[in-house]
Amino acid sequence: MTKQTTIEKSITLEGTGLHTGEPVKLTFQPAAANSGICFIRTDLEGSPEVPAFTENVSDTARGTTLSVNNTSVMTVEHVMAAIAGMGIDNIRVEVTAGEVPILDGSSLPFVEALRKAGTVALDAEKKYIHLPEVMKYTSADGKTDYTAIPAESFRLSVMVDYDSDVIAPQYAELPDIDQFAVEIAPCRTFVFLHELEQLVDNNLVRGGDLDNAIVFVEKMITDDQMKRLATFFNKPDVRVEKEGILNNVTLYHPNEPARHKLLDLLGDLALLGGTLKAHVIARCPGHHYNSKFSSNIRKLFLEQLNYTGVPTVDFDAVPVYDVEQIKGLLPHRPPFLLVDKVMEMSEKHVVGMKNVTMNEPFFVGHFPKEAVMPGVLQVEALAQTGGILVLSAVDDPSEYITYFLKIDNVRFRKRVVPGDTLVFRCVLTEPVRRGLCKMRGEAYVGKTLVTEADMMAQIVKKG
Repeated sequence: MTKQTTIEKSITLEGTGLHTGEPVKLTFQPAAANSGICFIRTDLEGSPEVPAFTENVSDTARGTTLSVNNTSVMTVEHVMAAIAGMGIDNIRVEVTAGEVPILDGSSLPFVEALRKAGTVALDAEKKYIHLPEVMKYTSADGKTDYTAIPAESFRLSVMVDYDSDVIAPQYAELPDIDQFAVEIAPCRTFVFLHELEQLVDNNLVRGGDLDNAIVFVEKMITDDQMKRLATFFNKPDVRVEKEGILNNVTLYHPNEPARHKLLDLLGDLALLGGTLKAHVIARCPGHHYNSKFSSNIRKLFLEQLNYTGVPTVDFDAVPVYDVEQIKGLLPHRPPFLLVDKVMEMSEKHVVGMKNVTMNEPFFVGHFPKEAVMPGVLQVEALAQTGGILVLSAVDDPSEYITYFLKIDNVRFRKRVVPGDTLVFRCVLTEPVRRGLCKMRGEAYVGKTLVTEADMMAQIVKKG
């Protein structure tokens, strides 16, 4: 099992906010398991907290801003990307102003700080987000789109096209999160000169510098514009060098803009509250649409979380199916019918139960002097519970049967003995396609998780 992580010790960076121009100290602090990522405004009375979730995104103009009530933290994407890229699940990010420092315009300074702080495992399992199916999002103008394909690990692919003579259409990929620190983290933010001039006119990018952004120039500029930019950036002179870049900034990679857009997307996806297991493909992404797309995944994740934790079962309630009704759905019969009741069911999940008594035939030999329910039968009971869910959706369940195809990630955490009441919960992790069913199964005794497994089965018509 993969454990959640936090940092081993606190560490501080100092810099300037890109848009506010305010000096700011940012301090990474260790955090407890299941606390997630949280920003703390230590400059405000009471040190209000801003949890890093998509639902707290309040603005996406030139960066991602998080807000709770009247407390905001601007330009969080680079630090969020660093936290995600380093595989950190829980951390407190203290800031002494309303904007994260821009530093060199990349995630690398944050990555280096987190490396120095060290990483430590916590006594809690990492939270993963499993997609039940391919998810897509397309902007209203059709220029931006996202596709998330269910996968066994996280992967990002980004394509950009600015219809520009100085930035050709580009592609960047992060096939493995372990490559982030080297391949993506150093890539700096960028801006077109005409956009920069608008920002300057509106008194924005007050913390901007040619050292923390790449400025692309698409057309010739006048001497007066050069002098104005030199004054703004406090440089002796400003000139346009080859490749249409101000002041001889050397690109780290020919596709550095695409890599930085990938960095931004990773930072915005880090607001999901869990580690996404999917291949995300994005065309012309930006913070606004990153947020829209991430919100859809976050909504799905919150729905999945509703089925986590200990199932609450009212044993006095009328069951959805009693044992005789279960016989109408499953072909199993005693002594191999291992579900007594179904207490709860929706289109995606089912909760069943079994009273484990000393009269179970398997206790005769397993074991004569220390009765323990075989783990394989606990998994079988989970599978039967899941079978009830999928067979209840067909028109004539008596004409169908389910067969196991695969079992993964099985864990037996505690013995099940006579007198225990097993509560089973199965949740579909993907829609049923061509008779194939994938689900997550958990078995509890009281509040204790005793068995869990990922299962795949096939519904087959008899005869």
